[in-house]
Amino acid sequence: MRRLVLPALLLASIAALARDEGSDRKPALPRAGSAGGTEEHLEVPPPPFSEGIFPCSGCHADLPVNRTRRPLTAMHDDIVLRHDEEHRWCLDCHDATDRDWLHLASGERVGFDESYRLCGQCHGEKLRDWRAGVHGRRTGSWNGPKRYLLCAHCHNPHQPRFRSLAPEPAPRRPERPPETIGGLP
Repeated sequence: MRRLVLPALLLASIAALARDEGSDRKPALPRAGSAGGTEEHLEVPPPPFSEGIFPCSGCHADLPVNRTRRPLTAMHDDIVLRHDEEHRWCLDCHDATDRDWLHLASGERVGFDESYRLCGQCHGEKLRDWRAGVHGRRTGSWNGPKRYLLCAHCHNPHQPRFRSLAPEPAPRRPERPPETIGGLP
């Protein structure tokens, strides 16, 4: 009986490898800093940085780390944190030692092109819907390569809620001569 089990397992393994080699699927890529885990790499356009603001280390490399929650006055004074501001501060998302990176709650660094991983820690349902193409914008093939917009392409990460829109008046009915109503002459 043992003589049959080993060859059968070997054949099953070879068949599985051959099936995977013919597949168009890309394997999940290991992510830097992850504990042996893998995270699927998603195709995204570059993050929507303001002109001249990246790389952050250009200014922050020599600045001391200040973890005090406060209004910013010297630089970035245009940023008003309205994203759980009672509990959050810049360095909860931005890496303190190298500002060219974000970081997850675990401390793992992630690039700005993977900011969806950071957002998804608190907004798991939105991340799930975003990956499925239900939330946000995704282009590409339904069963092939896809390209996603990052959360920051639609939401300001510091103030993610969309601003209220003033309602527009109802559309006016077009003026038409009486003889054309209903398609009758």
